[in-house]
Amino acid sequence: MEMTRQAVTQHLQLLEEANLVAVVWQGREKLHYLNPVPLHEIHARWISKFEHSRLDALRNLKKKLEGEDK
Repeated sequence: MEMTRQAVTQHLQLLEEANLVAVVWQGREKLHYLNPVPLHEIHARWISKFEHSRLDALRNLKKKLEGEDK
């Protein structure tokens, strides 16, 4: 990826402000780590709603296909 150092810094700053990354200073180095808590909350609030119907459809398909085999 071709990104300038300034662009990377701006993206990391936005992620910090959104609390999606945690920052740890080690001397002059600034280390960034993913913060899994808000990611999990996003998944629980938004993505899981759509997962249930798809998982139910796959389970029903599996049952139907297995029933036809017997």
